[in-house]
Amino acid sequence: MKKLTFIIILVCNLSFSQSTTKLTVLESAEYVDEVKADNILSIHTTDSGLTGIVRDSKRDILFDVFDENLNKIYSKVIESDKNETFVGELFYGTEIKFFTVFSPDKYKRTIYCHIFNLSDKSHKKIALFETDVEKNQSLFSSNNKRQTNFAISPNGNYLAVTTDNIKKNSNSYTIRVFDASNLDLVFSKAYQEHEERYYQHNDLSITNEATVFALGKLFKEGRSQKKGGEANYEFILNKISKDSSKDLSITLADEHIQSLTISSIEGQLHLLGFYSEKNVSRIKGGCNFIIDGEQMVINDKKTYKLPVEVYEDLYGENRADNKKDKELSSFYVDYILHDKNNNTYILAEEFYVTQTYVSTGTGGYFVTTPHYDDILILKFNKKGELEWGRSVFKKATLPSYNAFIKNDELHVILNSGKNLTEKSDGRTKVSKGFFESTSLYDFVYSKEGEVSYDKIQDNKDNTDYVPFYGTFENNTFIMASDGRKKKQFMILK
Repeated sequence: MKKLTFIIILVCNLSFSQSTTKLTVLESAEYVDEVKADNILSIHTTDSGLTGIVRDSKRDILFDVFDENLNKIYSKVIESDKNETFVGELFYGTEIKFFTVFSPDKYKRTIYCHIFNLSDKSHKKIALFETDVEKNQSLFSSNNKRQTNFAISPNGNYLAVTTDNIKKNSNSYTIRVFDASNLDLVFSKAYQEHEERYYQHNDLSITNEATVFALGKLFKEGRSQKKGGEANYEFILNKISKDSSKDLSITLADEHIQSLTISSIEGQLHLLGFYSEKNVSRIKGGCNFIIDGEQMVINDKKTYKLPVEVYEDLYGENRADNKKDKELSSFYVDYILHDKNNNTYILAEEFYVTQTYVSTGTGGYFVTTPHYDDILILKFNKKGELEWGRSVFKKATLPSYNAFIKNDELHVILNSGKNLTEKSDGRTKVSKGFFESTSLYDFVYSKEGEVSYDKIQDNKDNTDYVPFYGTFENNTFIMASDGRKKKQFMILK
């Protein structure tokens, strides 16, 4: 058995001071796949140190289990139908619950739950429910980048699934709550049923008592985000249990908000997000609606403009004052993180798509390029107040980063060019030149928001790792390699 080895971290001669990573860095032994599959859909680690990974190939689902040293100890190939599509996953204890939708025709849908048990290496496939849809209608129509249609209670006893039941002449959602141990249905209830008004789902949460909080937008007329310069919607927080259902309207003043997320902090619900004074695709600052979930009343509402440090990171110190009234655009929430002191971190990435026409002489074609660019970071304390904000000046064409909190510090793990570029205006740019090799970095933010740029490794002559395919559990971050040279893992402790 190949022993785990420490990576030697070298101090790189950059044009500015750079420390080595504060984390312990290890690599696993290499492993071999019997079936080719690189697309990781789920990765989790149990308290005992077993790591489970679920991937998909063209016609199969792959389930692998690795021991505490990340040596592969089990592998199973599960056949899937060509009309079976992954829609979400949940993890608790030793089980990954992996959800798929089977579409036998244009009007029928079956929701399956694959249960992968990392401890006993078992797999079960259970049909949760069947439903009819309008022609090719999607059950999960949320456009949020994060997974928001599935939730599990903190104690792991209940799971909730919300589906879109929009029909030609009506609109509604249905919440289904299941016993997580056997997947028996506890209750099912429709909510936000309207013949004229359109409802758009945002986020989902379930308590240890099987009470569901479902958050979304209810549009006043049609589906336009604005009407007469004002927001054409209100946010609705739905509280749904087996025996009752109620909702709370969260009206807006001059704000435009793309989406909100639910966080439970010290017995209160915090609805966190970004607001704009112009339209939902832009960001002026952060907002927080603090809700008493028992009484279903709004206790407080807080809005904060983006701190000047956000603009200094993006535009440089000299231009920050001129840019601080500029609204950012095209950011989507990726991570909502909580530390042991009930502070909340929101991380969002700028995402957009461009098209370039390529002429071939006798014609041409369009090339579509996705852009995963700048990162926006906001920290809220347990009272819901904004403590600080920062950003990462970044350019990439693939999902490129991950984040976790360790020892009261926020770590943002990403790949960049071999040497970070310090521009003359003080900005640190994360990008890769055309002929430049890459390096793996750890951007470390203190609890006060100060940042250090720590290099983990130069990727040249080493295995390339993809932070996006990673998980932070048991105070350890594990990420997979890209598979081009070797298949193995990096462990950050």
